[in-house]
Amino acid sequence: MSVALLTDRYELTMVQAAIAGGKADRPCVFEVFARHLPAGRRYGVVAGTARVIEAIQDFRFTQDQLDYLSSEKIVDSKTLDWLANYRFTGNVSGYREGEIYFGNSPVLTVEGGFAEAVILETVILSILNFDSAVASAAARMRSAAPNRFLAEMGSRRTHEQAAVSAARAAYLVGFDATSNLEAGAKYGIPTMGTSAHSFTLLHDSEDQAFEAQLKALGNNTTLLVDTFDVERAVRKAVELSNGEVGAVRLDSGDLVQSAIEVRALLDYLGATKTKITVTSDLDEYTIAALAQAPVNSYGVGTSLVTGSGHPTAGFVYKLVSHFDGEDWVDVAKKSVNKSSRGGKKSARRLIEAGKASRELIGSPSVGRDLQMDLMLEGVSKIQDQRAALQSARKHHAAALAELPASALRLSKGEPAIPSEFV
Repeated sequence: MSVALLTDRYELTMVQAAIAGGKADRPCVFEVFARHLPAGRRYGVVAGTARVIEAIQDFRFTQDQLDYLSSEKIVDSKTLDWLANYRFTGNVSGYREGEIYFGNSPVLTVEGGFAEAVILETVILSILNFDSAVASAAARMRSAAPNRFLAEMGSRRTHEQAAVSAARAAYLVGFDATSNLEAGAKYGIPTMGTSAHSFTLLHDSEDQAFEAQLKALGNNTTLLVDTFDVERAVRKAVELSNGEVGAVRLDSGDLVQSAIEVRALLDYLGATKTKITVTSDLDEYTIAALAQAPVNSYGVGTSLVTGSGHPTAGFVYKLVSHFDGEDWVDVAKKSVNKSSRGGKKSARRLIEAGKASRELIGSPSVGRDLQMDLMLEGVSKIQDQRAALQSARKHHAAALAELPASALRLSKGEPAIPSEFV
């Protein structure tokens, strides 16, 4: 599927003007970075990189798309001819997916002719900003529930395609499963889910609903017990399953108190192996508040897919260098509150006594290299999306383990390590 029109109009009008001005093919370097982390966040997580490379490969203009651009007089005929033959032939490098990032971290570098590189700005930023925002929020939730099962359940709270991307981003940072079947099919993420309140209300009684679910799905299913009276529902769930119901789910009320009471009741009834799962507008703070409660698993939706208060990572895509025919010229904005630094940059993380101490940006010669080749001369280095996700998941765990313990605090604070230009 072509993603060529998932872009802003000014990307194409810049291409037209660059062609007219004779600068369309001038070699350029663009960088993606965030000027700072979202307020109070101690670190961010890079996510969506493999999806970016896939999108660049799919960035082709179909005849229908070209006809639309022509009929709307968005660009002229010379530009249309250029777009008809568009294929990115440059290089892309960047932070490994799953890597930790901070303010000014050069998370992605795109090198190519001005026109072929600038036209990718919108699609690159839309992917990285959303996926990284979700991954950064999900990582905080994972830290708040270190040894408990976490499921992503936000499909009904975001755009249908964003839901798939959100499930991927959450799994990348350590979530255990998703409710989204498309994410399961496309990326191999484990899926989960049983029933909603509507299933209970469909039946003439709650008992009848439980009987039907147990018959269809077996005793290992999860029964939703807060449609009417929690205590009665738990008792009936244990009775109908002969004490072997897999789990009960709480979706309302005081979750801490309810979990304590339900655990005590389950144990009293002999259902000591029955687990408790909780849902209901959870975020990292409510998950942390449930740390001492007898909860086995969490289902997180709205807060996750909206970045838990920070729905974008704040990444920008800036030209930092171009070749004038003789030399590379570093360029940068000097705008108030929006200035940038020119020049292509590399980045390394200084590790001392096993823990990250500084992010070094510029041309550092020490520390762990944070960047890798993602695309060379238009050819992707990522061949398998499922394998890329598993690799990113593994790398994220290792990168997170390098951070000082203070990085995992949920309270607002300064970045876990300073970023320094060298």
